Amino acid sequence: MRIMGLDIGTRTIGIAISDELGITAQGLKTLRRKSMEEDFKEIAAIIRQFEIEEIIVGLPKNMDGTLGRQAEKVLKWMEALKGKIKIPVATWDERLSTVGASKVLLEADLSRSKRKKVIDKVAAVLILQGYLTKAGERMMRLLPRNKFFLLSAGLLLLLFIVILWWFLFVPRLEQPDQDCLH
Repeated sequence: MRIMGLDIGTRTIGIAISDELGITAQGLKTLRRKSMEEDFKEIAAIIRQFEIEEIIVGLPKNMDGTLGRQAEKVLKWMEALKGKIKIPVATWDERLSTVGASKVLLEADLSRSKRKKVIDKVAAVLILQGYLTKAGERMMRLLPRNKFFLLSAGLLLLLFIVILWWFLFVPRLEQPDQDCLH
């Protein structure tokens, strides 16, 4: 199941996608915005190409958690996108994602012009990776934590393997010939 992450800006959209297991995020591209319809066509093409099953849109909240003007624009854009596609679209708090992306790119020693070209894509990666990490943590919490249960499951698995090995690899004793017994 691949998931797409989007960092919506006024001039560009950073796009990232997950691996098929939904564990890691990779930057795909930075889309230069033309019109809402053109943006949606490009995103729909990526959805088809990579068989995307969910979209996570970075929501630029203020530091106090409130929604500002840019967040309202993103929510309006997201609602329009939902009308064009048939997969789930959710938001993810993107506070400081661009700052984090800028830090990563500075540490990579990229020039200002190169950073400008990829910063939105890297921000989309950070947004999506944050979502994937949190989703993975939720899945881990759903696993049984009872040590007795885990031990029992492990012993049952071991018993199954031994029985399977026995039937597959231990030679069968042949029935003695009835004539030899008299």
